[in-house]
Amino acid sequence: MDTKNIKAPSTTITYNRDNLTNPTGNMYEAISIIAKRAEQINTDVKEELIEKLEEFATFNDSLEEIFENKEQIEVSKFYERLPKPHQIAVQEWLDGKIYFRDTSKSEEI
Repeated sequence: MDTKNIKAPSTTITYNRDNLTNPTGNMYEAISIIAKRAEQINTDVKEELIEKLEEFATFNDSLEEIFENKEQIEVSKFYERLPKPHQIAVQEWLDGKIYFRDTSKSEEI
């Protein structure tokens, strides 16, 4: 996931209900799809953050060796400032970047 080029808002905004439901015609389906995508985004961001923070991990049990690492603080602040996963998912939904299909409407062979 490209966390540097996220265009989602980082504050709360009101969306037009019609824009959210247009692709599916059903608010519940739209929210369900957005929620599933938000879970995927959350997992990706969490894994990415853990990988970056593991670079700073020390495996000493000594309290004397604990110090502030400015790079680690900057990485943490960057991820704290990112839009929340549900905001990113809604923006992807509105931009038409989420692929979905209705399996109940597919043809049976």
